[in-house]
Amino acid sequence: MIRGYPASAGIAPGDTLVLHIATDAPRFRVVFYRWGEGLLRVSETDWLAGEYAPPRNAGEDWQWPSYAFPVPHDWLSGVYIAHLEEPGGNAVSLTMESAAILFVVRGRGHSKLLYKIPLATYHAYNCTGGGCFYVNPPRSEDPSGARLSLLRPGGGIGGETWGALDYYDLSSPRQTFAHWDARFIRWLLRNGYEPEFCTDLDIHSDPDLCDRYRLMLSVGHDEYWSETIRDRTEDFVSKGGNVAFFGANLCWWRIHILDGGAAMLCHQGGPRGALDHWWSSTGVARPEDSLTGVSYRNGGGWWDGPRNTGGYIVQDPEHWVFAGTGLGRGDAFGDKTSPPLVGYECDGAPLDDFDKATGLAVLSSNAGNTGTPDGFRVLAASVLDGNWQELPPREDYPAREGIHAATMGIFSRNGAVFTAGTTDWAQVLENLQVDAITRNVIDQLLRE
Repeated sequence: MIRGYPASAGIAPGDTLVLHIATDAPRFRVVFYRWGEGLLRVSETDWLAGEYAPPRNAGEDWQWPSYAFPVPHDWLSGVYIAHLEEPGGNAVSLTMESAAILFVVRGRGHSKLLYKIPLATYHAYNCTGGGCFYVNPPRSEDPSGARLSLLRPGGGIGGETWGALDYYDLSSPRQTFAHWDARFIRWLLRNGYEPEFCTDLDIHSDPDLCDRYRLMLSVGHDEYWSETIRDRTEDFVSKGGNVAFFGANLCWWRIHILDGGAAMLCHQGGPRGALDHWWSSTGVARPEDSLTGVSYRNGGGWWDGPRNTGGYIVQDPEHWVFAGTGLGRGDAFGDKTSPPLVGYECDGAPLDDFDKATGLAVLSSNAGNTGTPDGFRVLAASVLDGNWQELPPREDYPAREGIHAATMGIFSRNGAVFTAGTTDWAQVLENLQVDAITRNVIDQLLRE
């Protein structure tokens, strides 16, 4: 048995990476890989003396033995995997459940493109230590809040993950690096983009990080945001920076970073209710729509089994997003991909109508009152019928009433914000139309 976790998952070139590692073997070594076309081996350590330490609760600092590794100045910014190898060897893969540690080497702003890793969401679903925000949540002193340690194994790789396996991808659990982010990063590198990387907690701790870039990418499932992360992202846009959200269920819960980044807290239930829902008038009362243009309140989820979707219906084919796709108004795309482009979770804009005959959507005249930014343009939409497994209540409609539709859209607030409206965008980048739209968004927002 060998496992570990980083003291901090975000590290700068030239700094010291501290890994906390426990093993019942007398010795071990660490082999470092950078994720690109696959796992690219970059270095390895000598054999090190192993030491056993017991597991702890999900809410605690595990306080395992520490090992320091200088990060070379010439290491490229990227997502790295530290593979913990015992004598006799153990196979390395991106979906390892134990002998692996994920960390990010940050950039210096040499690229205009920043890729944000959703570490907080990884940990929200990380059950290492017997609990997470979804099962056996370790309660804080405040009975309505759950506290999760960031100093334990897991967090994208190397831990047990809560939730059903994806019907379309049994090999990589959702809420792990392998499921969405690894695919998107590989696509970026294959297509000549040179992103630099950070974690969301790096944005929380560094007020100047975003300002070094032109475009920030958030992909897959970026569900948990602190107020500081959100403030700095919105400030980045207000100063002219651009953001592209190729995901959904975005900014659904507010978290509180504790103990200098060692833990996070979220008030999701208990006697006082869900006080950290961004949208709720009894919670934060700061709808996520104003950040992304859309919300899970107006979308829905299909978690298990093959899902039923007619794909995205194009609303605004003259927009530059659709250049080179050959798509016209009312055309569908992503309906024949595997998995279907729409799902497993979707965000939507509030719609008053979706004409079945023409396939055209009408944005609600009340949209601004629910947080939708002025000038939000609906680019494509897909109605989620009553067979979807969760149609969450909308703040301005009774539960399960009104139109729930995945919505792809864009708006400007000095900087531009694009939203794909679906978590599984990264799963279908091989589709020619999805590929073209992705290129259009990144290329245009890097230029603007």
